[in-house]
Amino acid sequence: MKDKIYEQREVVWTTNATDVTIVKDSIVESVIDQFKDRSNVGIKKYGVTLDRDDLTMLEWLNHLQQELMDATLYIEKLKSKL
Repeated sequence: MKDKIYEQREVVWTTNATDVTIVKDSIVESVIDQFKDRSNVGIKKYGVTLDRDDLTMLEWLNHLQQELMDATLYIEKLKSKL
């Protein structure tokens, strides 16, 4: 799968009625986009969302532990390239 590049962008909205300017954080917006994309990948792959209730607390914790172990491996790989 090709990596998707998430643009860092600043979105500024101004309303004249209240004279309020809202500035969106480009980093936060990028992470939100990535979360949405990741959710869609999971739904397509597994056919469920995180709203599922068929796993026990221990099963959820085991999933988390496995993800964190993967993250540790990625960190170690990157450190080996320094």
